[in-house]
Amino acid sequence: MRFILASSSPARLKTLAGAGIAAEVIRPDLDESTVTAPSPAQLTAELARLKAACVVDALAAERGYALVACDSMLELDGRAWGRPSSPEEAVARWKAMRGRTAKLHTGHHVAVADARGLREVNRVGTTGVTFADLADDEIEAYVATGEPVRVAGAFAIDGLGGPFVTGITGDYHNVVGISLPLVRQMLLDLGVEWHTLWDQ
Repeated sequence: MRFILASSSPARLKTLAGAGIAAEVIRPDLDESTVTAPSPAQLTAELARLKAACVVDALAAERGYALVACDSMLELDGRAWGRPSSPEEAVARWKAMRGRTAKLHTGHHVAVADARGLREVNRVGTTGVTFADLADDEIEAYVATGEPVRVAGAFAIDGLGGPFVTGITGDYHNVVGISLPLVRQMLLDLGVEWHTLWDQ
């Protein structure tokens, strides 16, 4: 069975590879700026659903695949923060985040297409993330690397931003962008065992 990652995230692809899944990447064609939802968590779920739908539609009547689409956002003070639009915005966000705990939501949409047809499930993983109380020069140096403007929440826990996260409550992989335990359970709920997808 093909395993498809409906995402252009290198971190998600690397996480799956580390867990034995050789994923095929198909990037969804979606204008995320037009999507709304009542809460940050619901927004990630809806974006993941729409990303999956783009790829499922592109595959048409194909069978023999499992697909996962994800979307991540940081929630602080009730606001959803995706990727910063500029270095200046990344600096402002870090000044608001430092020394505080926020929620990292990742919406997951899993679809399985096989002889039984197309089956889908949608869920959100949430992890608490506590940030170090960074000095201004640390924030400016980190933003100058370019990493914060490439990722949701303006930090990469598996990259240069790792030392600036002092603790998490929940699944580490969810903060990277894909919760492996959650995806495993979602696949099980659709009748697919995780170990059958390992790259042999």
